[in-house]
Amino acid sequence: MDYSSLTALTRETCAQLPAAQVSQPFSPEYHVWKVRGKMFAMLVDAPAHRELVLKVAPEDAALLRKKFVGITEGYHMNKRHWSSVLPDTDVEPQLVRGLLVDAYCAVVAGLPRARRPVDPATFGL
Repeated sequence: MDYSSLTALTRETCAQLPAAQVSQPFSPEYHVWKVRGKMFAMLVDAPAHRELVLKVAPEDAALLRKKFVGITEGYHMNKRHWSSVLPDTDVEPQLVRGLLVDAYCAVVAGLPRARRPVDPATFGL
């Protein structure tokens, strides 16, 4: 999947996530998605880097990095909790969509119950 497709898939998926909002807090090259003020994904469109950075459970991150060439440590993030999905690699769109939903649900699960827009245990697209 090329970067354009990765961008379109990310935007489409995140638009379906309740209370998810996008902003550019760092610079125009960084599109950050948050739920209730907590970040779960970031598209990087910098000259030297074009990738999607996602919050991932540490145990899942280690397995994904071993299985896929296109999943690496998170760019400019905590390497244990964040992973990058690189364009033009072996990562399929279905996996990216699932990772976005999982990242969103992980952040929602960490919110106080009263602030959760969905039940993370049952939410899915």
